[in-house]
Amino acid sequence: MANKQVIVGLGSCGLAAGAGKVFDAIESIKKEKNLDFDLKKTSCIGMCFREPLVEVIDETGSYIYGEITDVKAAEILEKHILQNSPIKEYVVKTEVFDTKDKGFFEGQIKIALRNCGYIDPESIEEYEARKGYNALKKIASEKITSEVIIQNVLDSGIRGRGGGGFPTGLKWRFAFNNKASVKYIICNADEGDPGAFMDRSVLEGDPHSVLEGMTIGAYAIQASEGWIYCRAEYPLAIKRLNIAIDQARAKGYLGNNIMGIDGFNFDIHIKEGAGAFVCGEETALMASIEGERGMPRKRPPFPAESGLWKNPTNINNVETFANIPWIIINGPSEYSKYGTEKSKGTKVFALTGKIKNGGLVEVPMGITIRDVVFKLGGGIIDDKKFKAVQLGGPSGGCIPEYLADTVVDYDSVNATGAIMGSGGMVVMDETTCMVDMARFFLDFTKKESCGKCTFCRIGTQRMLEILTRITEGNGLETDLDTLIELSNQIKNSSLCGLGQTAPNPVLTTIKYFRDEYEAHIRDKKCPAKNCKPLLKFEIIEDKCTGCMLCKKVCPVNAISGERKLAHLIDQALCTKCGMCMSKCKFVAISKS
Repeated sequence: MANKQVIVGLGSCGLAAGAGKVFDAIESIKKEKNLDFDLKKTSCIGMCFREPLVEVIDETGSYIYGEITDVKAAEILEKHILQNSPIKEYVVKTEVFDTKDKGFFEGQIKIALRNCGYIDPESIEEYEARKGYNALKKIASEKITSEVIIQNVLDSGIRGRGGGGFPTGLKWRFAFNNKASVKYIICNADEGDPGAFMDRSVLEGDPHSVLEGMTIGAYAIQASEGWIYCRAEYPLAIKRLNIAIDQARAKGYLGNNIMGIDGFNFDIHIKEGAGAFVCGEETALMASIEGERGMPRKRPPFPAESGLWKNPTNINNVETFANIPWIIINGPSEYSKYGTEKSKGTKVFALTGKIKNGGLVEVPMGITIRDVVFKLGGGIIDDKKFKAVQLGGPSGGCIPEYLADTVVDYDSVNATGAIMGSGGMVVMDETTCMVDMARFFLDFTKKESCGKCTFCRIGTQRMLEILTRITEGNGLETDLDTLIELSNQIKNSSLCGLGQTAPNPVLTTIKYFRDEYEAHIRDKKCPAKNCKPLLKFEIIEDKCTGCMLCKKVCPVNAISGERKLAHLIDQALCTKCGMCMSKCKFVAISKS
């Protein structure tokens, strides 16, 4: 048994699925039976749809077991650890034999996520063992200048992974060219969309990669202080960041004269945000760090000229910084070999919605949306019809199925009306109402508006009112023109990215799914059969057996009828809850 390892995924997704209980059970059995193996912790490997995950490494290879309970864990220890017999039906990933979920990993290129799921995130030694801090050591030993580092970043072609996709190297050059004596560098870990799951997973699973990327950026632009702005709702990420910062200071990767580079003094602090979506915008984020209310500021001046406390500041997000050490070690040409002409490298996506394999994936730029959904994501739950993806978070746009062969790069995605954002990809099927989806996202952005700009504050409220009215069957023929007019005015008149992109879900759904809006307005019907006020439940007489089950579960007594006789639903009383349909064993209730 010697040299065997058992590794439990203890990211937020794993813990939510019960991985903490699994770890405790394994630890207890190991102690009770005096088993000889190393028990370790790691974080999310992206396969969230199979959590809790337990990896066993022996002399034959690595075996990742999925959906493990404490009972299954005991079985794995008995058969795999003691008897050297892997339990094939529990294995979700191995190189030893094929598994049904192997497609989730095929096609992925792990750069930003290169260490997530492979190391104990609370061990700096494990990070170092996988070339961690080698980029910083290379800069020190080869005396690489700021100009050369910035040129390497430019040559790699990496663009900011937090939303707008501005060239990272160019952003760094602007800050470097400012000769002020005090400069700051900030990591934005506060994107408030599904892509924030990506930020959290990297911070929980590989915090040192972000610290090293920030330190390299600080050296490049000659900053002396850094901040990580992370929402307080990510307690595990903050805990592991604090551990990593203390470890980096103790080893000389942070502090004074870092790595023996005379005069290179740099340290990092954490600012816990209150979860305001608007603080994902860089000027609002800086205001929050300064102790002010998180509201955007007019630009110019841009942060590279006047940012945090009016000093030159560079801001990138978690994924961007996590890529930097890899680029410095492997070279810009190795990074730029992935992707398309104007969008180099890889992109991390948080897959969610009506998809079989929900989780975190990292793919080369240039892959199609269809391949992400069907090859990595495994397709639509219950094999229903793929309808659209919402790309770019609440402020992103909806891309229809017939554009699913659009490649993932900044220009191609922007051309559809969506945005790359920080990597949220919400998958929708035929049961998704696109009007209600637009209403859902508008409700979020309306609530998250800081209120500074009139059109964002009031315009999103008016749009939400119109969308709500349409989903309730009270829409007007003029509503679509009004929505488009309001959208354009909000986009053109808002100060920050939240307001400028808030109408995207509405504009794209009107563009690609106008017929659904018209059905709601003209026919008072929801084609997806989703909007409750427009639904009608009816009992099919020749299928009803009179079992009375529907009558028993109806909460408002809207169903009448005698045993063994066809029943009837009183439409005036029906609340459209759907309980009758869900309980009917004879498919005798229709929804229209």
